[in-house]
Amino acid sequence: MDRRKFIQNTALLGLGAGIAPGASLLTTKAKPSAIRMAFMSDFHAKPSATSERGMRKALRHVNRLRLGPQFIVNGGDAIMDGMAEDRTSTAEQWEVWNSVLRDENKLPIYHVIGNHDAWGWQLKDPTVKSDPMYNKAWAMKEYGMSERYYSFGKKHWNFIVLDSAQENNGGYIAKIDDVQFAWLEAQLNETPPDQFICIISHIPIVSFCAAMYADENQANGDWRISRALMHVDSRKLISLFEKYKNIKCCLSGHIHLVDAVEYKGIQYFCNGAVCGNWWNGPFKGFAPAYALFEFDKDGTVTREMVYY
Repeated sequence: MDRRKFIQNTALLGLGAGIAPGASLLTTKAKPSAIRMAFMSDFHAKPSATSERGMRKALRHVNRLRLGPQFIVNGGDAIMDGMAEDRTSTAEQWEVWNSVLRDENKLPIYHVIGNHDAWGWQLKDPTVKSDPMYNKAWAMKEYGMSERYYSFGKKHWNFIVLDSAQENNGGYIAKIDDVQFAWLEAQLNETPPDQFICIISHIPIVSFCAAMYADENQANGDWRISRALMHVDSRKLISLFEKYKNIKCCLSGHIHLVDAVEYKGIQYFCNGAVCGNWWNGPFKGFAPAYALFEFDKDGTVTREMVYY
């Protein structure tokens, strides 16, 4: 594919406010007041040639963008799986992640904990829960995180990172715990009204993709939306968000599909997966990808999907 067709196709695949017809974040210089971020989620690194080659290709691509981002947000699920894997396998996966990241990435990176980053949730050994690396501890160590959730500021924007996957009887459920909710409310209260807010979670708070994940509806025709695919506390969070008009968007990964939903004045972006179908090509028609975002000082958010 020649460069002109690549640019045209990538622009057509981009979803988000503020992209002029035919324009592309890949070829348009960022405004001096704007922030550019690459949202790269669901790498699912593992010791395989395909996984390592794909991860390197994605990171090389984003690092070589001439008009690229100032930083990366890793949307979670850096490794293939820690929930059901033993210590040796989990350590090998994290070694792939860390070694490729060291080799290929020069940009600042912020991390979100994904459900597959957690260790031991599905292991049968009852003693695993007393292991100091159980649950999120191992992922926090690898990511260099002192807390499961945190915030960071960039120019006119405050980015709030949530921990959205909680252990649930050997599986997981999408929600934030009570302590985290109180922290989030305090963060929103403390953010000046003239500073815009972007909320980031691994699992979507609001998503159309969550309904499209299953291949068919239930027998009675009802949609299948799993508690593992969209926040079960969405109504509670949306009710909280309504109080703060400076919340402009929420970003997520997890589902490996792409959507853009606007609800009650907030844009919700689900941003595909770097690994696509877990390193087996496209997933339900969505090829391996990451999202390039631009956040402007007027609160405008622009997204373009990059099928690297």
